[in-house]
Amino acid sequence: MKFQKGTRRRAKEYEKDLVQYWKDNKIFEKSVESRPADNAYVFYDGPPFITGVPHHGTLLSSIVKDAVPRYWTMKGKRVERVWGWDCHGLPAEVFTEKKLGITDKRDIGTKISLEEYIKTCRDNMVQTGNLWNDTIARIGRWVDMDKAYSTMDKEYMESIWWAFKTLYEKGKIYEGEKVLMYCTRDATPLSKAEVTMDAGAYQDVTDPSVFVKFKLAGSDSFLLAWTTTPWTLPSNTAVAVNREFTYAEVEVGGQKLILAEDLVAKVLTDEKHQPLEYTVLRTLRGEELVGQSYEPLFDSPAGGRGENAHKVWHADYVSLESGTGLVHLSPAYGEEDFALAKEHNVPVVSNIDENGFYTSGDWKGEQVWDINKTIAKQLLERGVVFKIEYIRHSYPHCHRCGTKLMYRAHPSWFMDIDGQREQMLEQNSEGINWFPEHVKHGRFEKNMAAAPDWNISRDRFWATAMPVWKGTDAEGNTHVKVIGSYAELKELSGVELEDYHRPWIDDVTFTIDGVEYRRIEKVLDGWFESGSMPFAQFHYPFENVEKFEANFPGDFIAEYIGQVRAWFYYLHAINVGLFGKNAFKNVIVTGTLAGNDGRKMSKSYGNYTDPNELMDLYSADSLRFLLLQSPLLNGEDFSLIDKDVGDVARKLSMIWNMYDFFTLYAEVDGWEFNGDISDPSSELTNPLDVWVVSRVHQLTATVDEHMQRYDIPNATKPMLEFIEDASNWFVRRSRKRFWKSDNDGDKRDAYRTLHYVLVQLSQVMAPFT
Repeated sequence: MKFQKGTRRRAKEYEKDLVQYWKDNKIFEKSVESRPADNAYVFYDGPPFITGVPHHGTLLSSIVKDAVPRYWTMKGKRVERVWGWDCHGLPAEVFTEKKLGITDKRDIGTKISLEEYIKTCRDNMVQTGNLWNDTIARIGRWVDMDKAYSTMDKEYMESIWWAFKTLYEKGKIYEGEKVLMYCTRDATPLSKAEVTMDAGAYQDVTDPSVFVKFKLAGSDSFLLAWTTTPWTLPSNTAVAVNREFTYAEVEVGGQKLILAEDLVAKVLTDEKHQPLEYTVLRTLRGEELVGQSYEPLFDSPAGGRGENAHKVWHADYVSLESGTGLVHLSPAYGEEDFALAKEHNVPVVSNIDENGFYTSGDWKGEQVWDINKTIAKQLLERGVVFKIEYIRHSYPHCHRCGTKLMYRAHPSWFMDIDGQREQMLEQNSEGINWFPEHVKHGRFEKNMAAAPDWNISRDRFWATAMPVWKGTDAEGNTHVKVIGSYAELKELSGVELEDYHRPWIDDVTFTIDGVEYRRIEKVLDGWFESGSMPFAQFHYPFENVEKFEANFPGDFIAEYIGQVRAWFYYLHAINVGLFGKNAFKNVIVTGTLAGNDGRKMSKSYGNYTDPNELMDLYSADSLRFLLLQSPLLNGEDFSLIDKDVGDVARKLSMIWNMYDFFTLYAEVDGWEFNGDISDPSSELTNPLDVWVVSRVHQLTATVDEHMQRYDIPNATKPMLEFIEDASNWFVRRSRKRFWKSDNDGDKRDAYRTLHYVLVQLSQVMAPFT
C-alpha cells in the first residue's frame, strides 16, 4: 500500500463521506453478521420520545450507546443494536393537542372525534421520527433505525397485554383508590417518579396560606388550623392534633383560639408581622382535644357528612415546625389525610371534577387554581379565616404541560411494588454493576426502598389500552376479565381488529354466563410500555421465544441521571415482577448536560449551538470525545461550551499532524505498507521506537482495563496524554531519522514504528471517536 501526501481533508467532509461509506457498504450490518449469535453482547436501547427532536442531551446518550457496543464489537462480540421509539403517552398527546389547538381534554370527543384524534397522534409519530436519522448518523452512531421497535406497534402492544395479565394473575396488579399527583389540564393521575425525574417539575410559586377557625361544638372557642391549600377547605371533614403536644387556649381580639403552646407567639401577629396582644386562658394536652366535634365550615348536605365527620383526631405527622399544631384534613386531597380517613372511617368528600372545577358549594363551576386566592380572601371577609399569609414554596407541576398538580383521591390500577421490594433490592445488590458506583446503593436503592405502589393506569387516549373488561350480573356483583392476547379476545368476542387503540377497542364487548363485559376506559402508563421493551420488542411470548431468552437479561443500558427514578426503575420493577430477575447487568448513568451559561439548554436562552452546526464547525469526533471524557460520565453535570469542543478538536488534530508527517516522507521515500500489523517490539533497537510502542501497549491495556468496568472517563483520560507523547516526543525527536539515508535500517524501523503506532491508536480510539 502506497501513501500520498496532502490527502488530509476537513472533518466536515470526511466524516460525512465516512457515514455514507458505512451506509453504502453496510459496514454496521456486516460487523454484526460476521460474529456468531452464540457470542452475543446484548444492548437495550431505551426508547426516546418520538415527539422530541435530537439535541445535545439525547446525543450524549447516543454517544455512550455507541462507544460501549463498538468496544465490545471489537472484542469479538455480536452486538445487535436496534433503535426504539416511545410513541405513546402525554408527550405525544400534548404534542398533538398543540398542533390541533386543543387546550382542554373535554374537547376530545366533542370538538374533535376520538377517532380523528387518535389518527392524528399516529400520523404525528410517523412524521417526527424521520427527523432523527440524519443527526444520529452524523454523530457516528451505529444503530438499526430501519427495524426500530415502536411502542405503538400492534405486536408490541400485545406483549404489553400479556405482561399485564401475567402480573395480574400473580397478584401483583390490583385496582384501588389512593391520593395521587393529578394534572387537571390533562385530566389524569401521574406517578411520583415521572414527576420527580427532572428538577424542573418543581417550581417556586406564591400561594395563600390561611389560619382557619373551626368552632368547637357547644363552645365559644375555635380550633385554629393552618393550611397552604385554601381550595381544599370546602371538602374538610376532620382536624388533626398531636396528643403529645401542649395546646393553649388564648383570647385575642375578643376571640378564643386554641393552638399549640409553642407556636402562640409565632402565629399571633398582624399583617406587618408585629405581635398581637393576647391572654392565655388555659393550657391542655392534645389528648383532651381528640374526639371532640366542631361545626362544619360550610353548609353540609341533608343528614350531614357521616357519623365520624367533623371530629378531632390524633395524627403523628402533626408537627411544631410550622403552622399552629393543628391540621385541617381534606381526605380526598391529601395523602396523609386519606390514610387517616381510611383508618378511622372518616368521610371522604370529592367536590372537584377531573378537570379541576368545583361540582358543588359556593364556588361551583370555578376552576380550582383560578379561584384559590379568592377563596382565601372571601373566607377572611366572612370571619372564617383568622389571617392570610402568602408563602413562597416549591410546588409540583405537570412535567408535560406545566400545569400545577393537585393531590387527588382517584380510582386507579396499581402494581404492587411493596410485595416485591425485597426482591428488587436483592437483584440490584447482587446482579447489577453501576457506573458511577455510588448510584447503586444511593439514588437507585433509596428510590426502590421508598417507592409506593406504582399507579399504572391513565385516564387518557393515546396509549396501550388496559386489557380489563368488567361486567355486572343480575345481583349487582362486578366481574372482572383481564385479557392477555388478541387471540383470547377474539375467542371471547369474535372480533379481530386492525388497530387495538382506542376508540376501536372500546367497542369490543363479550358475554360470559349471561354477563356482558365492557372495557374500562383507561390506558396504561407509558413507562409500563418502555419498561417492557426487553420482551415486547420481540413480540414475546407470541414469537421469538428463544431469541428473547438468549437476550435476557441485557448486558448494557445507559441513560442520564433522571432515568434512575424512571426508565431504570420501571424496567427493573416490571422484569423482576415477571421473571424474578434484574433486566440488565451493567448500566452507565450520565449527568445532565447544561448550556454554556450553566442553565438548562433552551433556545430562548440562546445558550447552546445546534449540534449539527457544532459538528460541522469542529468535528463529530471532538464533540464525542469531549462528552465521553467529561464529568458527565461520572454522573455529574457539565456545561457545554463551544470553545471546549474546539480545544479537543485541536488536540485530536495532532493525530492528523502525525499522519501528515508520515505520508509526506513515506511518499518521498516510497515506503509501502506490506500488510503486516504485528507487534514489532522484538525487532526494534532504537530506544525511541521501543518506548513509544510500549506506550501504545500501555494505553491499550489501560483502556481495556477501564472499559471492562464501564469506566469511560478513566478509559479516555490517557488518550490525549499519549497523543501528546507520540507527537511532541516521538515524532519531533525522530525527524532526522526520516531525513537521513546513511542508516536505512533505522529509517525503516522509524516508518514501521510510526505506522504501527498510528494504526494501534486508531483502533484503541475507534469506539470513542
